[in-house]
Amino acid sequence: QLQLVESGGGLVQSGGSLRLSCAASGFTLDYYAIGWFRQAPGKEREGVSCINRSGSSTNYADSVKGRFTISRDNAKNTVYLQMNSLKPEDTAVYYCAASTLFFCTVQAGVYGHWGQGTQVTVSS
Repeated sequence: QLQLVESGGGLVQSGGSLRLSCAASGFTLDYYAIGWFRQAPGKEREGVSCINRSGSSTNYADSVKGRFTISRDNAKNTVYLQMNSLKPEDTAVYYCAASTLFFCTVQAGVYGHWGQGTQVTVSS
């Protein structure tokens, strides 16, 4: 069974850092582009970042550029989202998702496999 599991969320003060992990089981991440998305209460889901299959190409939402870094370790079947200089507006449930496309995009519609999410809360 294909499964994505996010971890690494938690409560952090404004300006702090967290590293989220997205681990895959039941399939090999090498063949998938991975996206990170987030959804805050009362708001629509937002694409945060994505990385292509090889890791050679990444994309970021303007709201996180320069603060977040996506990376992947295909040997560990895991994708990471390093989040620095966190702000209260980054508070949300963060989800990772997998797409069979060669390129990456922060458009959610192309992602067929989703994790359950991990809560990130940034206090002011």
